[in-house]
Amino acid sequence: MEYTIATIGSHSALNILNGAKEEGFKTLLVCEKERRFYERFNIADEIIYLENLKDIGNEDLQEKLLEKNVIMIPHGSYISYLSLDFLENEFEVPIFGNKFLFRWESDRDLEREWLKNSGIRIPKIFENENIDREVIVKLHGAKGGKGYFFAKNKKDIVEKIGKRENYQIQEYIKGVAMYFHFFYSPLEKDNILMSIDRRYESNVDFLGRMPQGFEIEPSYVVVGNFPIVIRESLLEKVFDIGDKVMKYSKKIHEKGLIGPYCLETIVTDEPEIITFEISARIVAGTNPFIPYTPYSYIKYGKKMSMGRRIAVEIKNVIKEERLEDVIT
Repeated sequence: MEYTIATIGSHSALNILNGAKEEGFKTLLVCEKERRFYERFNIADEIIYLENLKDIGNEDLQEKLLEKNVIMIPHGSYISYLSLDFLENEFEVPIFGNKFLFRWESDRDLEREWLKNSGIRIPKIFENENIDREVIVKLHGAKGGKGYFFAKNKKDIVEKIGKRENYQIQEYIKGVAMYFHFFYSPLEKDNILMSIDRRYESNVDFLGRMPQGFEIEPSYVVVGNFPIVIRESLLEKVFDIGDKVMKYSKKIHEKGLIGPYCLETIVTDEPEIITFEISARIVAGTNPFIPYTPYSYIKYGKKMSMGRRIAVEIKNVIKEERLEDVIT
């Protein structure tokens, strides 16, 4: 049976479809009609244009995708445009990865439970007790990098929070943000560090250049990504964190993590690595690493982006007749 690799036209679609092309797959893009720029890159054999990406749940479209033997590659926009209940219970097109973990990355309480039970260092969370240090207040769910603010005490939070609900008060860790991109292969039973990035965020990356006397509420809207290579002596800690998070994922769902995932961390001057978020699918921070990363080149000895690594895994499980191991 011939399969087509598809994704939504957003986030990391260029990375995903380019990798699929490199491995000889047919490719399909589901895209809003305003985003014609994908045609300029020639990475999609077919583009299905929609009025709104939320229409991807349409039964007729699902049937069309099933007829084409599509395997969908999820990224951050799936969580933004499709409800988790719909993805888990009604979306019938095979998804590469574990869609049942998306709920755990979207709900900050579940996410914290996952990370805490993995036995790794995470920021302290404040509830009703006195706040004795700087904190960052975060809304639940993907908010496009908005909905955050800093505070120094409970009074400060009460004044700033207003009528907003469903937020988390998290210890503010001082250090350098690093985002570790892993790939877990169920076929090879290997947890691979593919790359590391740092996000370029507006407007927190502007605050240091802001004139004195101005006040501005921080936002973490990602506008770009920088490649990073971590100090080599810290790699043992990086792998230890990744292995623990991956291992506990199998207690959440029997299949656990499949394919790409990202651990969002702060590296302090001790140095210590504190993990504050997880993404259970490909992240846009992998996009600067086309065609390869230092780590993927050392591992494989050839060009291997995250998009291509996904395609390699799909190709290999098809050969082994184990496709069910990597889709949900």
